[in-house]
Amino acid sequence: MNVIAVDAMGGDAAPAPEVAGAVQAVRELPVTVALVGDAEVVHAELAAHGVAPDDGIRVVHAPHAVTMDDHPARVFKQKPHSSMRLAVEMVARGEAQAVVSAGNSGAMLATSAFALGRISGIERPAIVSVLPTVAGPLVLCDTGANVEVKPSMLAQFGLLGCEYDRLAHGRARPRVGILSNGTEPGKGTALTRAALELLGRMAADPDAAFELVGYVEGSDLFSGRIDVVATDGFTSNVVLKLAEGLSEAMVSMAQARVDTGLANPIVDDLRRTLDYRERGGALLGGVDGVVMICHGRSDAHAIKNAIKAADDEARGHLIENLTAAIARHAPLWVGIRSEDT
Repeated sequence: MNVIAVDAMGGDAAPAPEVAGAVQAVRELPVTVALVGDAEVVHAELAAHGVAPDDGIRVVHAPHAVTMDDHPARVFKQKPHSSMRLAVEMVARGEAQAVVSAGNSGAMLATSAFALGRISGIERPAIVSVLPTVAGPLVLCDTGANVEVKPSMLAQFGLLGCEYDRLAHGRARPRVGILSNGTEPGKGTALTRAALELLGRMAADPDAAFELVGYVEGSDLFSGRIDVVATDGFTSNVVLKLAEGLSEAMVSMAQARVDTGLANPIVDDLRRTLDYRERGGALLGGVDGVVMICHGRSDAHAIKNAIKAADDEARGHLIENLTAAIARHAPLWVGIRSEDT
């Protein structure tokens, strides 16, 4: 069974959700969970669930925790024995096949980049998120890791999202676009126009494994006509928070307008479809290991689903397949980096 390392001290309410999620995971899934955190506190939480560490759950002591106030770029050196760093280093040493954290996402990105390194050919790691649409999942990349990007990076995010979509959702030729303020080629900014040109040159390659749609607008995201959207971390974070808030409002309004009984299953199905907890977390793509970043307010259900997603990605050899896919495109990327403006 795969070992999934969980940063037990990462989330807003840690370690209660992390421990409860781990307990659910080992009861429902063929995984072993390593809870990394203050051993005394973690053992107390396990005892509250009537669970003792065994072959399904192990506890790895970490005396320190990363907080939201810690500087992401400095925490790797300032807190060498944090639960976040020790959990990631378990993957680096091959002691775990994936890591899950609901902690400081910036610190998780920096820690993973330092401890695991980047896949060859990737300039910056990016967060890959999945949104529900009327025609299946939509892959959005980057969703918060890089607020300022170059054209080559934005183009790489498109390809990274494309390869993730091919592996995770089985779409042989994903439809890829760049988020903009209009679909006409002259729209967007100098950044998006340059990135669109670069993706166009990649799409023209005979071995390109994606279809370039071009620019897409915010209204296109949930239409089902696009599979992968490349954007910068600032814009996508606004999109994600808007989508979360809108989905919660839609469910609340629907619930307020139905009677108990037959209509409730419809509302419940809508809630499950839109609920971020069902997806568990987002992949940190581009680093040399399976890293799942969860929402800070993740509850036990979200943590359990993040563990499941991490296990699925490890079992599917996601990193190996991504590395091979990126290597196929690397010659194109090397050629365009020097032309970035």
